[in-house]
Amino acid sequence: MTVGSFEVGGASAGNYEGRVTLFVVITCLVAASGGLIFGYDIGISGGVTSMDEFLKKFFPSVYAKEKNASGHESQYCKFENHLLTLFTSSLYLAAFIASFFASATTQKFGRKISMTTGGLIFLIGAILNGAAVNVEMLIIGRLLLGVGIGYANQSVPVYLSEMAPPKLRGALNIGFQMATTIGIFAANLINYFTASMPANGWRVSLGLAAVPALMMTVGAIFLPDTPNSMIERGQKDEAREMLKKIRGTENVEQEFTDLLEASEASKRVEYPWKKIMEPQYRPQLVITCLIPMFQQLTGINVIMFYAPVLFKTLGFGNNASLMSAVVSGLVNVFATFVSIFTVDKFGRRALFLEGGIQMIICQISVGVLIYKVFGVAGVGSFSKEMGNLALALICIYVAAFAWSWGPLGWLVPSEIHPLETRSAGQSINVSVNMFFTFIIGQLFLSALCHLKFGLFFFFAGWVVIMTAFVYFFVPETKNMPIEEMNRVWKAHWFWGSYIPDDAVGLQHHKSVAV
Repeated sequence: MTVGSFEVGGASAGNYEGRVTLFVVITCLVAASGGLIFGYDIGISGGVTSMDEFLKKFFPSVYAKEKNASGHESQYCKFENHLLTLFTSSLYLAAFIASFFASATTQKFGRKISMTTGGLIFLIGAILNGAAVNVEMLIIGRLLLGVGIGYANQSVPVYLSEMAPPKLRGALNIGFQMATTIGIFAANLINYFTASMPANGWRVSLGLAAVPALMMTVGAIFLPDTPNSMIERGQKDEAREMLKKIRGTENVEQEFTDLLEASEASKRVEYPWKKIMEPQYRPQLVITCLIPMFQQLTGINVIMFYAPVLFKTLGFGNNASLMSAVVSGLVNVFATFVSIFTVDKFGRRALFLEGGIQMIICQISVGVLIYKVFGVAGVGSFSKEMGNLALALICIYVAAFAWSWGPLGWLVPSEIHPLETRSAGQSINVSVNMFFTFIIGQLFLSALCHLKFGLFFFFAGWVVIMTAFVYFFVPETKNMPIEEMNRVWKAHWFWGSYIPDDAVGLQHHKSVAV
């Protein structure tokens, strides 16, 4: 047996009767649009914080430092300001807290109610930010945006995993990440044009966040809820009819029976947060904690949050830095398509491992390049050729993330939990992700100032660790029905001992090939 890699056998693995219907594809695309609000915010904040008008109004000390004409100011430190980073990172602290409340809402009222709630709260935050007259108003708006994202990120991946047929669950779930990348690209493009406005360009950038919020809110209102959620709330007849509709067949008894079995097991769990701490859920708990932590420790949000700021730090002009962010955002979108077409063919592990190796190479190369140009003192400037090389390496790094840790960081935790711990598990996934996003967002500019080029080596070291973790401890989950995922854990060389023989999904499938 190869360590960490196996295939689960059995005749019915992923073979529920049915077909991919237009209804389920459209439903999943509408739900995935919830990723737009997440992506738009990631892309917009870095561009806005590089605009002179915005800095002069809200962060004059940063503006003065940036315009220092002495030539002796370290390029690494010119944007270091804790209040400026709080503007970016406060959103993720709010999302961290909101995800726990979103879990209760999702479980009690259904997935679509959580999506609608998230969209409405994000909309209010966008209006506040666009109309802000002081830093306090900006931060309050950001906190409301964070609550909206906490609700959306908790409910949308679960919704997609439950609606999608097993053989296309990866591709349809990655629609969320695709919408996120489109949001990032749209924000970068908007920043590029609003930066040249004579006044209030930053208001337009921040206020336009209302557009994806409206799209998500209106879309969620018209979405059906998932069969899993309907069963969970006692609507069995409606759930059966919905299952027939999304599978395109009258013969859904096998899948419906599995959903009922999972629901009965879920109802026996009075306290899911206590339940998820039990040994039989240890594999899901560990991976649900580590995958989102590792996703942020790839360093990707250093690029996505602060791309224009980072490119300005590296000596690009204002327009050049914003256009470079647009280029990396476009690469992000196209590379995500790679994962959509390959995740259910080659599997999650192959993309994780290839993407990790590619990111390690690029991060080390960028670190070496920055050292050669700026050294330890942070004094120097890129030539056009060296600047283009740096941009190319960053784009190759972004591409690797976009077809590996980007989509899979949301897909894998959303598909591995049994129904009784699914809402709690997804809340842990979102909260860990948002917590580390907050920490990295808050500390990045200071870390760049103190670690200098070594910051890229720091993130490369973490990618080495997470790639090894995937190789040894993350099993392949492609094509496995979500309510039979215990078969994957039972077959794993390390996690198998944690799964009891009578776990949900094992009773009717005793034969596994490892």
